[in-house]
Amino acid sequence: MSSRVGTEKALDLLRRLPRVSLSNLRPNPGSNKPSKRGRGIYGGKTHGAGHKGSSQRQNFMRVGYETGNNPFYLRFPIQQYYKGHHLKLSYHPVCMGVLQKMIDTGRLRTDIPIDVTQIVATGLHSVKPDEREGGIMLEDDGIDHFQARINIEVQWASEAVIAAVERNGGVITTSYYDPICLTAAINPEKFFKRGVPIPKRMVPPQHLISYYSDPKSRGYLADPALIAEDRFILAQKYGYVLPDMSQSPDQDMLLERKDPRQVFFGLNPGWVVNLKDKVILKPTDPEIKEYYES
Repeated sequence: MSSRVGTEKALDLLRRLPRVSLSNLRPNPGSNKPSKRGRGIYGGKTHGAGHKGSSQRQNFMRVGYETGNNPFYLRFPIQQYYKGHHLKLSYHPVCMGVLQKMIDTGRLRTDIPIDVTQIVATGLHSVKPDEREGGIMLEDDGIDHFQARINIEVQWASEAVIAAVERNGGVITTSYYDPICLTAAINPEKFFKRGVPIPKRMVPPQHLISYYSDPKSRGYLADPALIAEDRFILAQKYGYVLPDMSQSPDQDMLLERKDPRQVFFGLNPGWVVNLKDKVILKPTDPEIKEYYES
């Protein structure tokens, strides 16, 4: 009987006490003791700090200081090779053999255009814009085994990779994504949950304008007529017959391309995607529509 009364009292006490949360957690009294100032390992006159100099007057050395030696950044002359190196982007490499394997295993669909969003959604590759990664770069490893007909958009590709895609009747485009748009493209669900409008892509920086405007690199800013002409020239160079795209059953998919300001296929800049209500909100103000237009 007494144990039952004690249980009731304990439960009644728990009902009246506040819930345990991060806001009311506190350490036990006396468990945290303030740290004392270090007195040197053996004490003595200088307490282990030595005589004079910055090592005695502070407990750390400034960045680049080498205790009196000529520092590293002054021992070597300026190399022009590294000029503007902090502005250069790196790209996540994806081999052509790996791309074919993802298609064969069903991780990538060939009936819709492939871009950085589709490649990252496979879970096998990741792009880190905060570490100055600019997107996906296709490498020519496994190029002889690539046989898929795809419409793919990447950020960097060599001439051999372009020839391998077009030899099978596919289309490849190289396009630039600024860090804000690339962050949205690699994780659309996280971006849509923020409830902000889809941004418009910025133009490439000055040192990348020539690459993305060149038809030889299949840049998204190049003239489509020049790209069609260079497709024929590249086929003659590598010795293959360029397939007739008009006779392909996937002609509409192969000809689909993004607008230079567009981030997602089928979604225009300025739209707000509401995942909870499954609706798309489009701007109606003329000034906002003019801002987001290409």
